[in-house]
Amino acid sequence: MAQVTVTLDANLAIDAMMLSGTKNPQDAVELILRDYLERGRRTETRTGESADGRRVTPDRPIAQEG
Repeated sequence: MAQVTVTLDANLAIDAMMLSGTKNPQDAVELILRDYLERGRRTETRTGESADGRRVTPDRPIAQEG
């Protein structure tokens, strides 16, 4: 697996470690990103994909004026 190095503010890394319950900033960021991606997948499963036009503009009957 390829590795990527990212520079983070120390306070941000500490907050991520505290939220994730890890003692290593790399593990904390990895866990948070995995959780974020999994939540996105669950949301798409429940609501449909963002490319689904019916989700954004539901089919409604056109009201006749007059």
